[in-house]
Amino acid sequence: MPRRRRPRRDREGRQSARGWLLRGLGTNLLTPKVGLFYVSFLPQFIPANVNVIAFSTLLAAIHAGLTLPWFVLLISATRPFAGALGRPAVTRTLDGITGTVLIGFGLRLALLPHAR
Repeated sequence: MPRRRRPRRDREGRQSARGWLLRGLGTNLLTPKVGLFYVSFLPQFIPANVNVIAFSTLLAAIHAGLTLPWFVLLISATRPFAGALGRPAVTRTLDGITGTVLIGFGLRLALLPHAR
């Protein structure tokens, strides 16, 4: 059985940026939802008379190019809150708020009059 390598860590014991990047890339590539997205969503934007593989690769590159700055912005904006978000009380509160909102959406959807 192959031995799993531990992620590289810096002097303070935190995982390196490269380690996080590889971890995220591996998770993304092994998630079936990502493959299903590309197989179901992107074909509608491929013109009839083009190389399908090349154009699909171009669309995937555009998607990655748009997603990367968004994640950099999201990580940069939330990094100052990382300490607070790691506390159990804050996590419980946020879970309660999001759970309440989702239940509210579900109730609203369930109580809508159905078109016949």
